[in-house]
Amino acid sequence: MKGILSLTVNNRPGVLNRITNLFSKRNYNIESMAVGPSEQEGISRMTFVVDVDDEAVIEQITKQLNKQIEVLKVNDITNQSIVARELALIKILVTTQTRADIYALIEPFRASVIDVSKDSLTVQITGESEKIEAFIELIKPYGIKELARTGTAAIPRGMQIAHAKSATIV
Repeated sequence: MKGILSLTVNNRPGVLNRITNLFSKRNYNIESMAVGPSEQEGISRMTFVVDVDDEAVIEQITKQLNKQIEVLKVNDITNQSIVARELALIKILVTTQTRADIYALIEPFRASVIDVSKDSLTVQITGESEKIEAFIELIKPYGIKELARTGTAAIPRGMQIAHAKSATIV
C-alpha cells in the first residue's frame, strides 16, 4: 500500500537529511518526495509517498516523525480526498517520420513541448502519477533520451475535518 504523509518543518540546514535518515534507519522505502517552501516564511512543506505493508507502519512513521525537533506537523493524508500532482520532463528521440506521431500522443495528455531540436523533443507533463506513467509507457517505443520527475506534491481538498492521525508540535 502507498501511504502519503504531508509534513511542515522548520526550513533549516540538515532537516531533510535527518528526516530521510529516519526512514532509512527503519528500512522504510521513500517512493517519492517533494520539498518546497510553504505559505509561511521559514516553513517548508514535505510530501512523502512511502510503500508500506499496512496502516500500522504509517502510524509508526508518524510517531517517529513527531519526535523530530524541526517537524512542526505531520498529516497522514493517505485516506483523505487530496489534490496530488507530479511533473515530468521527458526528452524523446524523434525522426522526421515519428515527429507527427509523438505530437499526436502529446495532445490528449495535455502535455506541452518546451524544447525542440533536430533529433529530440522535450515534453513537460503534469498530473497524477498514473497519468505520467501512462504517457511514459506510450512514448517508450520512440525512445526516451532523458527523463526527470518530481515527487508527488499533495494537499487535502477543500475544508476537511482534521485527520485523526494528524498531530501538531509547537
